[in-house]
Amino acid sequence: MKRFLTLGTLLLVLALTIVSCRQAAPAEEGAGEVRDIKIGMVNFSLCCPYFIGMSQAVEEEAAYYENVQLLITDADGDAEKLTSDVEDVLAQNVDGLIVSGAWLEAAPAALDAIQKAGVPVVLVDRLLKGGEYTSWVGPDNYLIGVQDGGYIVDRLGGEGFIVVLRGGPADNSIGLDRTNGMLSVVEASNIKLEMAPDFGGWSSDGGFTLMEDMLARYDKIDAVFCENDSMCLGAQNAIADAGRSNEMFLCGVDGEKAALEAIMSDGSNYACTGRNNSDQIGRAAFHRLMAIFAGASAPHDTVLPSPLITIDNVQRHYDPDSVF
Repeated sequence: MKRFLTLGTLLLVLALTIVSCRQAAPAEEGAGEVRDIKIGMVNFSLCCPYFIGMSQAVEEEAAYYENVQLLITDADGDAEKLTSDVEDVLAQNVDGLIVSGAWLEAAPAALDAIQKAGVPVVLVDRLLKGGEYTSWVGPDNYLIGVQDGGYIVDRLGGEGFIVVLRGGPADNSIGLDRTNGMLSVVEASNIKLEMAPDFGGWSSDGGFTLMEDMLARYDKIDAVFCENDSMCLGAQNAIADAGRSNEMFLCGVDGEKAALEAIMSDGSNYACTGRNNSDQIGRAAFHRLMAIFAGASAPHDTVLPSPLITIDNVQRHYDPDSVF
């Protein structure tokens, strides 16, 4: 297992010294006594590799501490159940929560319940609207889209035809930011563009289905932009099945391990992705919460670096042990 240093040395030191801080317990708890810590990892959905990886990363980091208990929930995409899950873990007297909102835009009731309980909450990836939170850790999705768009324009020389595969639903701000960032660059060129009419649900199967439809519609495609790597990996399979792999290249988002392996493959048409690794985010969020427990004044919002990954730098970012 491993830890990421992305949030800086100070945060890591604070996180790693939490046990010694707990050992120096207040006198009424007894000298050398370690207080148990209970954390709730509340997931809106564990439908996809991205969200599974984030939750698993938190679980792996918590396992380093014998006095930390982790309660993991899955709302299965149901907003009401997410609120119920939050209330359930609060009833078990958790010391803090990590909340993964997936594609949910707002969870005011859940955040209000956490605020009333007076415990810290760290949001991961999705910055939920309609409520207060202690800290958020995630990417700049618009910038990731800009980076992908710049790569596409440069590689095509500002000419050609690309298709776009979206995750959905239509109001998903993460997907919109990624696509709008890409469009801000591509639309300034002479590249023609067509969006798949349906949504791929952020899954490999969804990307495969969308790409099959676009391949049937268009005889010549130069590039494919996907709002995440899972859909792009499915699209890549559909392109290969159609015998058109040499015709086009693909660019995704997330830096999923399977996508990095595809980029590294000889003769691969998987060209680029933007790093938004859920393994990294999950571990960073866990240490952010542990630092808060240790008395740190945590930044309200932390944007993690999201470099463009291509064949030129993929080895630098590839971790065979990553959970995502």
